[in-house]
Order: sequence, then structure tokens, then C-alpha cells
Amino acid sequence: MKHRIVVLGAGYAGAIAAGRLAKRLHRDDVEITLVNAEPEFVERVRLHQLAAGQDLPSRPLRDVYAGTGVELRSAWVTAVDADRRTVHLTGEHGAETLGHDTLDYDTLVYALGSTAGALGVPGVAEHAHGVAGKQDALRLRARLGELAPGGTVLVVGGGLTGIEAVTEIAEARPDLDVALAARGGVGDWLSDKARRHLRTVFDRLGITVHERADITRVDAHRVVTGEGREIPVELTVWTAGFAVHPIAAATTLEVSDTGRIVVDATMRSVSHPDVYAVGDAAYAEGPGGRPLRMSCATASPMAWQAADALAARLTGRKVPENAIGYAAQCISLGRRDAIFQKVTHDDEVTSTVVTGRAGARIKELICAGAAWSVSHPTMMMPSRRHRLVTTAEPAAPRLATR
Repeated sequence: MKHRIVVLGAGYAGAIAAGRLAKRLHRDDVEITLVNAEPEFVERVRLHQLAAGQDLPSRPLRDVYAGTGVELRSAWVTAVDADRRTVHLTGEHGAETLGHDTLDYDTLVYALGSTAGALGVPGVAEHAHGVAGKQDALRLRARLGELAPGGTVLVVGGGLTGIEAVTEIAEARPDLDVALAARGGVGDWLSDKARRHLRTVFDRLGITVHERADITRVDAHRVVTGEGREIPVELTVWTAGFAVHPIAAATTLEVSDTGRIVVDATMRSVSHPDVYAVGDAAYAEGPGGRPLRMSCATASPMAWQAADALAARLTGRKVPENAIGYAAQCISLGRRDAIFQKVTHDDEVTSTVVTGRAGARIKELICAGAAWSVSHPTMMMPSRRHRLVTTAEPAAPRLATR
């Protein structure tokens, strides 16, 4: 019987892991199934562009994995039973009815990513828009199209996503009154040069900045700060943090207090050795003992690590030991400007910064390169399809312990 590998999620981490496993393992010995809700790969790092009115290229997953041996299931994951090694699916695209199905696995790669986190703020779900997913971005795009000149837009969140969203919207719609609200200082983790450039771009685009404005309530036409100050707004865009899907926390897998699966240095679950987790869904220790942050920059190396470790264990080879660190932070500021901030291995900023059009070109190369690596999952690496040590019947499912 073939060893059944199921990969949940085809974002950057899941898509790369599935392709790398197909390259590493002999298809006579394994069945690799990739499950994703959308039938195409979504460039999440470009969703602020989609929201601002730009069109992104379509990358159907069936085209991406044609000829690789990876089987695709376009469906929603509703639950995982980590003790019986089953995944529950619903709403499969192309099915005559939107029924339910169960998928068995011998090894699971969990890469369901994250979504926007409301942080318990009242009114966010009812009145705010987001850019965490394709459908979110499309709804925001439609709402922006409804705003007349002079309309007010407030982006909540001073992190990378908020900065990219507010500058993209302000550049695409100079007729709108666009603002950014942040709990702390905007870009205060950047170097002095990068912060100065960010302020210059905000001024050029006419973006109003509300720093140290903790938004505690969102209504249809206003937001309220922790100090009780009201900011009138027609459209609120929420980018203040991300949260993982609750599926992992509902299992017997060991998870962090935020619901991320706790893994070792090879991205293997510390509680269930037949489960690997990568990307935003994984709680992995990074440089300095701090958890790796949710980002595309860490998703790819986590996927490489997990795929190579799993392939090595299945084929009886030495498990590679590679430390995951950081190299840079890239922030797009519209289509013609960006900040490329060099950082140390442990994510501390350096004085090396590239801004303006040169920064935008670097940012574009990085985004395009990440998409290319997903679109060509078995290329640019040596073909080493090793045979499994054994293809014996899988071990009996474990019984739940709690």
C-alpha cells in the first residue's frame, strides 16, 4: 500500500511543500493529495493590489501540478482527527452536490494559514473589510468602487499589511480621504532612513496618520478609540493582526495559546509525529528563541524544511538540519515605491535600506519569484525521487487520549 500524504492548504507554504515532496519521493511509493478551498493559487502578498482595482494573473492549481503526481481536492477542511488520521471535507468544487467526505492519511502536512484577527473588537465582523483572503479583497474592491470622490477610508493596523493597503488605496484613489490608525507608532520598528521615507510617502499620497490610536469599536460610519475619540469614516479596512483557523485547536494536537501547532526544528508536531505544520499555522522557534513570525518570508523555508525532513525519514536518509532566519523586510508603497529593509538573521534592522523605485523593483522581483516557485513546484531542484524504506501497511490509528 502506498504511503498517503495529505497536505492541507495551498498557500505559499502548502503549495511549495506538496511540490517538493513530489520531487523528493518516488510516486510508486506515495500518494500526495493537496486540499485547498480555492481552485487556484492566490498570491496573498498582492491582495492589497487586487483590492485597489488591479487584476492578478490566474494560476489554476490543476495547471500548476499537472504531471507532478500530486492529486488535487478543491474543498473546505472542516475538521481533523489527529488520532484516527482523518480529515473531514465539505463543499468540493466540481461535485454534483456539496456533500461531506473523509480523507485518510499516513502523514499530514497542515498548512491552512491564517485569516484576519478581530482581536475581540466589537463591530469588526459586521462593518469592517479586510484583505486576508481573495474574497475579502474582492468585497473591499467593490466597496471602494462605490465611494464617491471625497469619501473617507480608514485602514486600521500599522503593520506591513496595513501600510501596504493604505498606500495602495491612496495611490489608486487620490480622490478619497485615506487615513491609517495604529495602536503604536507606524513603522517604528524600521531604521531611521526607512521611517523618514515612509513619512515622505504618506505626505505625498495625502494619508492622515493616527498613531497610538487603539480602536475599540467599529460602527457603520465611525470608529471609536480607547480614549473615547470618534473618527468618522465611510469605509473601515481591518488589518490589525492575524488569527489561525480554529481547526487545529479542536484536535488533540499540542497548540500554542493562539491555536498554532507546536512543532520542532523540522516542522514536526511535538505531540503527533505523523503531523507536520508549516506557514502561519505552525508555532516554530526561530532565532533567539522567539517564534517565527507569520510571513511569506518564513513560509517558504518552513515548507522546505518540512518536506525535506519528511522525505528523509520516509526514505531512511539523514534528516537535514537547517536554521530558519531572516534576511529582509519588503514593504510596497503603491506601484512605484517601496522599502527594502535589510535585517539580521534574528530580524533586527540594519542601516541598509533601499527605497523608491529601486526598492519597488526589488520588492517586485521577490514577489514574482515567490509566485514562480509555486507555479513551478518541481523545477529548479535536482530530481531525487527516492524509494521509501518500506511500503508496508500503515500503523493502526491511535485512540484519542483526551
